[in-house]
Amino acid sequence: MFVVLIKYTAELDEIDRLMRDHVAFLHECYRAGVFLTSGRRVPRTGGVILARAESREDLDEVLRHDPFVVEGAATYEIVEFKTSLHHPTLAPFADPGTRKVRI
Repeated sequence: MFVVLIKYTAELDEIDRLMRDHVAFLHECYRAGVFLTSGRRVPRTGGVILARAESREDLDEVLRHDPFVVEGAATYEIVEFKTSLHHPTLAPFADPGTRKVRI
């Protein structure tokens, strides 16, 4: 599993100009099963994505198609982690052998 931290490197008017294409990219990644959730950072300096991919290289390949990246308007920091505990609703996304938290 990966946490993707997006940092805007362009002014917000440029980010807003690219937003429609970025959102279309997000929808494509959700349909492909790569993205699990996403949203804006507070304050609005970028975004956060929870993603899953077979490898960091596979995720890098997906992310290089983001219009924010293509246009040089944002950079990514990617944190890979292995789940050890998870909420029962996240069971389909947890790594094998991890435990559900009893609610």
